[in-house]
Amino acid sequence: MIPSYIDLYKKGELKKRIERAWALLKSCVLCPRNCKVNRLIDEKGLCNTGKRVVVSSYGPHFGEESPLVGRRGSGTIFITWCSMRCIYCQNYSISQLGEGTEVSNKDIAKMMLSLQKQGCHNINIVTPTHVVPQILSALEIAVEKGLNIPLVYNTGGYDSVETLKILDKVFDIYMPDMKYGDRTNAAKLSKISNYPKINQDAVLEMHKQVGDLVLDDNGTAQRGLLIRHLVLPGNLAGTEQILEFIAKKISKNTYLNIMDQYNPHYKAFKKPLLNRRITSNEYNDALELAKKYGLNRLDSKRIISFIRLF
Repeated sequence: MIPSYIDLYKKGELKKRIERAWALLKSCVLCPRNCKVNRLIDEKGLCNTGKRVVVSSYGPHFGEESPLVGRRGSGTIFITWCSMRCIYCQNYSISQLGEGTEVSNKDIAKMMLSLQKQGCHNINIVTPTHVVPQILSALEIAVEKGLNIPLVYNTGGYDSVETLKILDKVFDIYMPDMKYGDRTNAAKLSKISNYPKINQDAVLEMHKQVGDLVLDDNGTAQRGLLIRHLVLPGNLAGTEQILEFIAKKISKNTYLNIMDQYNPHYKAFKKPLLNRRITSNEYNDALELAKKYGLNRLDSKRIISFIRLF
């Protein structure tokens, strides 16, 4: 399957999308934070990013969902900073402490081409929400030099529908988190009270663009939506609300990774409800809820062993 961005590039539409995306930075409304700073002159809002991208690392990744990893790995580019403030983020040194190096759009294009040359099945942009214009500019450079594998939009799920519409037929694969079904806990744990509504609207738009996940004969993702949901201790994530939404509003054929790997990182140690791993019962309850709502297309990989609380 030829990535859809190839056709956009040939028709000259990709260049128009790039212009639309960069226009959002002058008074930045790229993400739902709507900071309205002028990032074109390096003013910085809540994402701590000006005109240039900061990258933490890049390389073939074998720890992602199996349809992305395949046999040769997912070509990940880890973007530094994030517009969310999750107090338990396992990558907090990147997302909130700014670990990384500022790079040019040409540098990002070189990373993409290097990952393709190494045999990766896709280019997996991790936390792209706040750097969409730069990614699109890098993509144009990379396509000119032969990039031809799918792009993955790997996001925390706090995305603007307006920005996502610019990405229609650019990204073949969307992989958003659906973190919370409850706005109160979203505010407490990630400093975003409107996360559930914004997230649901964003995921609906993603599914509208790419549909359910399509795999090739080897089980490798070619196009479609893949959703992640991290089970939190004490049902702080509102798992049932999320699974019900997916089943009733998106598709029962949604490829879903109900993640079991929660560990108390960053500031979570100071929070009594978050300072432990999840139990086997909590995780099994989430699986039973998926079954209840007819969601049977689940990622089979398990990351950690469980503890039991007596």
